[in-house]
Amino acid sequence: QVQLVESGGGLVQPGGSLRLSCAASGSISAIYSMAWYRQAPEKERELVAVTTSGGSTNYADSVKGRFTISRDNAKNTVYLQMNNLKPEDTAVYYCYANLLIGTYWGQGTQVTVSS
Repeated sequence: QVQLVESGGGLVQPGGSLRLSCAASGSISAIYSMAWYRQAPEKERELVAVTTSGGSTNYADSVKGRFTISRDNAKNTVYLQMNNLKPEDTAVYYCYANLLIGTYWGQGTQVTVSS
């Protein structure tokens, strides 16, 4: 069994920063990619950023230049550094892992951007 545990969400003012973390544990054999998704109220879940085992990254247009995804392979952990946050970034952020043995989701962490 694989678990993804997220942390780092919270309330921040517009223009502020947050750093999300997602640690994978359990029977991990190989990680193909890890990603962050988000879901705002009454909206569909959307991809925010993804990083592959080869080190490539990709971002949603709405967060390019503001968010950075990174990975610590030794710790099986993925991070999302979020800068210059906007009210429209408010959502539940989910970690996603595409592993050799299957795909997994974290439980989600709330990010609220408000003054």
